[in-house]
Amino acid sequence: MKMDNSLLEDVNTQINREFYAAYLYFAMATYFAEINMEGFAKLTKNHAKEELEHAKKLYDYLILRDEKVSLSRIEAPDTNWTNPIDAINAALDHEKFVTENIHRIYKNSKEKCDCALEVFMQWFVAEQVEEEHLFQSMLDKMNYVQECSCEIVNIDRELRIQNEYVE
Repeated sequence: MKMDNSLLEDVNTQINREFYAAYLYFAMATYFAEINMEGFAKLTKNHAKEELEHAKKLYDYLILRDEKVSLSRIEAPDTNWTNPIDAINAALDHEKFVTENIHRIYKNSKEKCDCALEVFMQWFVAEQVEEEHLFQSMLDKMNYVQECSCEIVNIDRELRIQNEYVE
């Protein structure tokens, strides 16, 4: 069964959003590396790779459905972060934006009776809960200790250890 054109456009747009997210997280990894926050750099670099996997998952789904994949230009992300808290806050804001779009695709697939897409998108709905939780919990910790920058260094050390073997 062919996809509704508006759903196809939404999924193609989401593929490009996932590629943008990878750019954003690679940019954050670069920022964190430049300020010698190796743990945050590893975390965001690994997250960039995860976003590429999300794009691939959507891409493969369209190919499986015998639909046309339309890739568009990826804009460079804004990289004017003033400190680590600012960067992680930007990551959380971006994940909330992605969640809104995932929910919209899910809702529209349900309304248009595309059961296959609806079921497929359930994975992304659940994934976004994890994505937002990751950055919200990190931001909560960072905001709690922002008076003592040495604690943010400790958070960075924990992240470096947690992400040491993830590649």
